[in-house]
Amino acid sequence: MAVLFENAELIDPVRGSMTLGALFVGDGRIAERPDDISGVTRVDCGGKCLAPGLIDIGVKVCEPGERHKESFRTAGLAAAAGGVTTMVTRPDTLPAIDTPETLLFALQRGAEMSPVRIAPIGSLTKGRAGREMVEMGFMLDAGAVAFSDGDSVVQDTKVLGRAMAYAKSLDAVVIAHPQDQGLSAGAAVTSGKFASLRGLPAVSPMAERMGLERDLALVEMSGVRYHADQISTAAALPALKRAKAAGLSVTAGTSIHHLTLNELDVGDYRSFFKVKPPLRSEDDRMAMVEAVSEGVIDIISSMHTPQDEESKRLPFEEAASGAVALETLLPAAMRLFHAGNIDLPTLWQAMSLNPARLLGLEGGRLDLGAPADLVLFDPHAPFVLDRFALKSKSKNTPFDGQRMQGRVLQTFVGGEEVYRA
Repeated sequence: MAVLFENAELIDPVRGSMTLGALFVGDGRIAERPDDISGVTRVDCGGKCLAPGLIDIGVKVCEPGERHKESFRTAGLAAAAGGVTTMVTRPDTLPAIDTPETLLFALQRGAEMSPVRIAPIGSLTKGRAGREMVEMGFMLDAGAVAFSDGDSVVQDTKVLGRAMAYAKSLDAVVIAHPQDQGLSAGAAVTSGKFASLRGLPAVSPMAERMGLERDLALVEMSGVRYHADQISTAAALPALKRAKAAGLSVTAGTSIHHLTLNELDVGDYRSFFKVKPPLRSEDDRMAMVEAVSEGVIDIISSMHTPQDEESKRLPFEEAASGAVALETLLPAAMRLFHAGNIDLPTLWQAMSLNPARLLGLEGGRLDLGAPADLVLFDPHAPFVLDRFALKSKSKNTPFDGQRMQGRVLQTFVGGEEVYRA
């Protein structure tokens, strides 16, 4: 199928540009526009934005084990509605994705049920228990794009160092959750005046810095390709900058929630705002925004974590952490654009190009020959979010009832339409 997208504001994250023009798609890939376009489907984009589809690192799909929270089908539908064309899925399932067999299950289930692409992360240690590394070579052969224990921090430094050294020998990416587990255990919010007034168990922002400093020392020792999944505090940024300046193979991400919300949004114990790591101060939030704008933080992700009503409708400190965000990633990111904090090409570098580069994926580009994984959206379209209209099985979004801007109009995977508003 050949399609010519005309009158589109093309967002090119490789060149960092926005230009009004046309894009030709043939055989599922971006191609040269032919001289003869008779028989070609022509789409007038009406001056709306056409960009590479989002590549979302850190999506939790709850198969196997917790399918009542999210399935590959519902996550895929939510992703398509949010302009996400590749879900990079987390291994924190029940059981964990720690063998080639469970990894192949995720790949096959995703291919059967999801309209968007699936790229699975494998566990770093067996059962995410932090004691024995997985068979990385076999899992790479099965299709793993990286290795991580998610928010289950490997506390044994020797085990983590050995896993990093082995990953280095395979040129594999290790994704870690920088946090000192001893300090952060049982915490529900970030320490400070707000936590004290609410009487909630809190963790110091220094726990993130301490966890990152340890990981970076092991990266220096092993030479592994390392990605910190969520940097959320200003205290951690100097260590990250030093590592990059020293030439270590280090990248970092942050979640859309830590870029657009702060600790005060918790208000009167609203558990939909309980995420991990907890929401930070406004100063930390603005430091994260600046870090993304400057390229210190490379990747923005949804950290999509479905939780059922029963696990959220509890006292704040007992409620489960996490929020769904596949459908809200793009409109929430538009808050940064409309506030004048980050321009659209820079946002698309963080949400599409850089994730593709980190994991060796083809997408994230409008270059000739790139897969036609595309999102057409209106960055100015206003709406009020209704969580019950979300396609995810779970509805635990902190943006419920909020005024937002930025609506996905169409999503394409390999040139095929998978969503239309």
